[in-house]
Amino acid sequence: MTTTSQFLTVSQNLSRYQTMTGAEPGVKTASQYYAANIGKVTSAADLVNNYRLLSYALDAFGLGTFINDKALITQVINGGVTSSKALANTLNDSRWFAFAKAFDFTEKGAASVTSSTAVAATTHSYVESQLESDQGQQSPGVQLALYFQRVAPTVTSAYGILADPNLLGVVQTVFGLPPAVGSTNIDQQANTISKLVPMSTLSDPTKLQNLTERFTAMYDLTYGPTSNNPNGLSVASNDPANAPSGASTVLAGVISSNGGALAGLSGGGGSLFSDQLMLSLQGLQLGGL
Repeated sequence: MTTTSQFLTVSQNLSRYQTMTGAEPGVKTASQYYAANIGKVTSAADLVNNYRLLSYALDAFGLGTFINDKALITQVINGGVTSSKALANTLNDSRWFAFAKAFDFTEKGAASVTSSTAVAATTHSYVESQLESDQGQQSPGVQLALYFQRVAPTVTSAYGILADPNLLGVVQTVFGLPPAVGSTNIDQQANTISKLVPMSTLSDPTKLQNLTERFTAMYDLTYGPTSNNPNGLSVASNDPANAPSGASTVLAGVISSNGGALAGLSGGGGSLFSDQLMLSLQGLQLGGL
């Protein structure tokens, strides 16, 4: 199957695939443990000191590679989301914002985290993440497409795309952005992304669907509709032991055939994205991703 056809098969039957994923023995056991024990958690310290609960929570929000960054996790949770200076806001990463909002012990209390509604929401996110991971075993392109369709609508600025290696990988593939060897001006990069992908596109279901399908078509055109595509664009790993840096992983295989057409948007003659830029945006992620 092509990446597009497999993506459409899953996305158009999402509830059925979610049910099957939730019933997988490993996923079911992890979800049962979370539901049975999250009620004992009343603070950020309680959460970060329970490896199984923390791992589940981070995986639910696409942050599994940060499992050993307890100081960062604690700071994000304790900072809440209300203040513009809160770490969850200054990171410009929708994953951290969603995580801090879901585990807002400081401003909303433990009850908001351990309520049946909150547990169900986290479980749903965890199952969705595992579903995407399962699909990635056959095609990283399908995993990236499903991730993009789910997460992209939560992004509020181009900096959010730059901060998330998977979202950036999709955008680079769609628009043929070149490998990272040039400018390090973050604002310039964000301006380019804003012109290519207006935030209104990500919040419009029809436009988002079209953009995602454009990605799957470009993925097949670039890497071919084959299982695994070992030399193609890959998804940022949830396994810290196997995860290269977000910059090198995402940028290494991205196509560059259309890079020249973007020179006008960049305002200069260099490449649009650099390793230094990615590392500066993801500096807090270097402990995992």
